[in-house]
Amino acid sequence: MSHPSTAPVGVPVGRSLVYLVFAGVAWGTAGAAASLVFAAADLGPLALSFWRCVGGLLLLLPVLALRARRGPVRTSEPRRRRLVRILGTGIGLTLFQSAYFAAVEATGLAVATVVTLGAGPVLIALGARLAMGERLGRGGVLAVAGALTGLAVLVLGGERALVRPPGIALALLSAAGYAAITLLTRHLGRTGGGGDSLSTTAWAFAIGSAGLLPLALSEGVLPHTAEPARVVLLLVYVAAVPTALAYALYFAGAARVRAATVSVIMLLEPVSAAVIAVALLGERLSAATVAGTLLLLSAVAGLSAAEARGAAARRRTVAPA
Repeated sequence: MSHPSTAPVGVPVGRSLVYLVFAGVAWGTAGAAASLVFAAADLGPLALSFWRCVGGLLLLLPVLALRARRGPVRTSEPRRRRLVRILGTGIGLTLFQSAYFAAVEATGLAVATVVTLGAGPVLIALGARLAMGERLGRGGVLAVAGALTGLAVLVLGGERALVRPPGIALALLSAAGYAAITLLTRHLGRTGGGGDSLSTTAWAFAIGSAGLLPLALSEGVLPHTAEPARVVLLLVYVAAVPTALAYALYFAGAARVRAATVSVIMLLEPVSAAVIAVALLGERLSAATVAGTLLLLSAVAGLSAAEARGAAARRRTVAPA
């Protein structure tokens, strides 16, 4: 999942691109690790999401403490808007990752990831048009139409054993949570005064941990497994690599790279997840699933290109003034 960042801009562009590539691939491994957890233990998606939030929070707290020793991070964001950002991000992040893990359990890693990450930008584009009056443009309309076509091919053309409607619905719910966070950030950013992304993410993990605790307790918060060491290692990996480390690298890299470029690089997440699903987890992809996946990812790239053209046009309009 990607967020706008207000991280310091001292990282060179080349290193920023490496950070973003690592973050995209790392995020793609989160679902694979979840699949392995589900196979080795009776831990459910809500409990797994709870442990991811707790682990991510515990790993980010020392980073925030170390940064605080260097001096306070100054932001121009009013307190009320910061509260809205934190609560909205926390609720959206909890919905996004919980529904995603549930989708992985229901319909498999490859399909769940492609639908979630493919539908997310489409929902963002449509939400920005309806809620904030942002124009899609001809390229944006074509990209949205292509994404919807790809989703239809993926769902209707895939084999029933590979593409399960409940899993698709959960993936779309996950995409809605992702889109809500992005739209909220974009809306708050319009009035100026950026927030501190790292502390916002830590607060979001705290909110997710508190909100998911009762659900995880009802689902079974402690895994019962014959391989406890393996499950613990997988949980530590999910919290450390695709959560705390990937978010930190994403924030550092996204501060220096154009948003459209970031969106395209983040396509590595569903691509890496699909490769892992086929190569390591033994999932099968039908011809319709592959075709729908390519349409979805091409549409996301098209939306990114349309965003880049729109930003360039706005700069040309403002420059003479």
